[in-house]
Amino acid sequence: MRFENVAICSVAHVDARDRVTSTELEAALAEPMHRLGIPRGILRGLTGIVARRMWDASFQPSEAATAAAEVAIERAGVDRGRLGILINTSVCRDYIEPSTAALVHRNLGLGSDCVNFDLGNACLGFLSGMEIVGNMIERRQIDYGIVVDGENSRYVVSKTLERLRQPDVDEAFFRANFATLTLGSGGAAMMLGRSDLVPHGHRFVGSVTVAATEHNDLCHGQVDQMQTKTRELLVEGIKLAKRTWDAAKVELGWSPGCLDEYVLHQVSKAHTEKLAAALELEHEKILTTYEELGNVGPAAVPIVLSKAVEAGRVQSGNRVGLLGIGSGLNCSMAEVVW
Repeated sequence: MRFENVAICSVAHVDARDRVTSTELEAALAEPMHRLGIPRGILRGLTGIVARRMWDASFQPSEAATAAAEVAIERAGVDRGRLGILINTSVCRDYIEPSTAALVHRNLGLGSDCVNFDLGNACLGFLSGMEIVGNMIERRQIDYGIVVDGENSRYVVSKTLERLRQPDVDEAFFRANFATLTLGSGGAAMMLGRSDLVPHGHRFVGSVTVAATEHNDLCHGQVDQMQTKTRELLVEGIKLAKRTWDAAKVELGWSPGCLDEYVLHQVSKAHTEKLAAALELEHEKILTTYEELGNVGPAAVPIVLSKAVEAGRVQSGNRVGLLGIGSGLNCSMAEVVW
């Protein structure tokens, strides 16, 4: 889909407070790793993740989303009373119900006419939220909308460490739960609005999404655990990314070298490098964050975009590609002209 009158007013992120290293996580698993013959340093060696960020266990996803949203609203310079919708896209939730969006809506003091709900689409949630808000703006149902995300991986990582320390854990079970240790935490928010109301905004050109749900058994997550067929997920994800890239060539007019910056949902070093190689992306156009943030789920793409802007990598007029793959499998790619 393409948009003619949708702009990004602002994007913001907040980093979780605590830095947790891969060495620390492996130290907590010293006994089972020794028993199973798994070498020390494998977590960092295979993933490239030196550390990931986490909040305290009591810190709620809604708090992270609210903190990022406050920054985004301030940067946009738009009266929050004009927001017509708030969509929360986090995998982590405060409760099963009410929605985390309702909590963020209250925290921000938004009006009763501001629609709010949670949207779940694994690691593609934020990009899906951008599409929905963009469609509502394009149809002139609303003037402004905000997409938010708050992730706290502390609980699922802690429960996974407990599970992997059990005496009956075998190598197959250990490896199936290994990807959980890559998860990080953070918050992100993006305000979008009608281009004619945001003269200094950044054009949201459009997006494409391709599904391969025959592979919906490669990663299953619960509140306290995530089991992944890591190799198969990587292989099938790359295949799907190639198909989505081809769709973006048609819908968004992409061609080799046409984009100035690639904003990737980053799972690990292997995932990032293999995706770049498969799509022939120029490495100098990719800001990598997995080394210090790990996999922040649906918050990853807006966090990378926000950090790229802050670092001065993204300049006015640059064509920026947003690329993500989510469990399911689904893949989305979008373009923003900064």
